Amino acid sequence: MFRPRVIPVLLLKGEGLVKTVKFKDERYIGDPINAVKIFNDLEADELVFLDILATKEKRLVSLDFVREVGEEAKMPFAVGGGIRSIDDIKNVINAGAEKVVINSAALVDVTFVKEASNTFGSSTITVCIDISKNFFGKYIVKSYSGFQIKNNDPIYYAQQIERAGAGEIIIQSIDNDGMMNGYDLNLLKQISSSVTIPVVALGGAGNIHHFREAIKSTMVSALAAGSMFVYHGPRKGILVNYLNQEQKDILRYE
Repeated sequence: MFRPRVIPVLLLKGEGLVKTVKFKDERYIGDPINAVKIFNDLEADELVFLDILATKEKRLVSLDFVREVGEEAKMPFAVGGGIRSIDDIKNVINAGAEKVVINSAALVDVTFVKEASNTFGSSTITVCIDISKNFFGKYIVKSYSGFQIKNNDPIYYAQQIERAGAGEIIIQSIDNDGMMNGYDLNLLKQISSSVTIPVVALGGAGNIHHFREAIKSTMVSALAAGSMFVYHGPRKGILVNYLNQEQKDILRYE
């Protein structure tokens, strides 16, 4: 039986972890290395770290941080934030990450994804696509942590990314970010049925039932979440957590 990967996505701001709601209202969560240690104990499948200021500040995610995670993590991890060149990717991989996450640089020039995939292999390259609805209810792609509107058709753009050789795509719903009311299933259906590479769902998961909904009604290959793995209870107390064995078994299917 198959069980999709379940991936905590952790947002970096400075030296700490934060959590957002619709890419705003940042709340401090704690120390990222301590979170890695907890996810080690809880046997998380994989981790993703995204530096939310790196691109806006025109810098690369801290390589010292990547090395720290690499020395501590017992699971594969991907890192994103300010990745704009082949040298950036080389440095992040050499620091210990298994994969890099590219966002704004792919929107600037999709051939960068092709060059990166040809250089490092598709399995090393993940592209994160941030999507929200405009005033008319149409899905649009955004960049720079949601601040710039690109007006790209998300389906066509995802197909471009696939043709460029990316190994997987993270589809992040800005409108659902931090809401914990479930994924945008319609968006995930549209994207996952239009490409053949793995699609990772992100934005809105709040419980195991939201994971099940995504598995049953879309073709996503992995389930990612932020709030669900750093909050506990209706008052959203901060508590790093992960699926227990019973919950993992619930996600298995033929």
